[in-house]
Amino acid sequence: MLDSGRVIWLLNGKVAMILLDTSALIEFLNHTDSPFDRAIENIILSSADAALTDIVLTEVLQGIRLERDYREIKESLLTFPVLSLKGPQSYIHAADIYRKCRAKGTTIRSTIDLLIAQAAIEYGAALLHNDRDFDAIASVSSLKIFHVA
Repeated sequence: MLDSGRVIWLLNGKVAMILLDTSALIEFLNHTDSPFDRAIENIILSSADAALTDIVLTEVLQGIRLERDYREIKESLLTFPVLSLKGPQSYIHAADIYRKCRAKGTTIRSTIDLLIAQAAIEYGAALLHNDRDFDAIASVSSLKIFHVA
């Protein structure tokens, strides 16, 4: 759906921001031609409402070896809104999600994934990812997943 030149993604009939996870961004930055690579390319080309978290920004940037690539990618990533968790309750909610997963017999491998998921929940964003932990998190929380074909 287009609105003033921007693509608006609808999720359950509501406008949804797309939150980009490190796992999907790495696919894009490595030009893998995977569904995640193509989805991010389409999101950028269509000017969709997309963002990343401060943690994702750190994860992506810390993995870049060459200084020139670092500068270019940093500049590009900073064109997206960068979201942060809203306060101490956010971290408590992330811990609650972990505990719900454990109660279902699933161990989330990364605390960072819990924090990214909590940010997506807080901002009502649909998460674009390539990491199975987020599917487990979505099964016990209100995390919305942006599915790619």
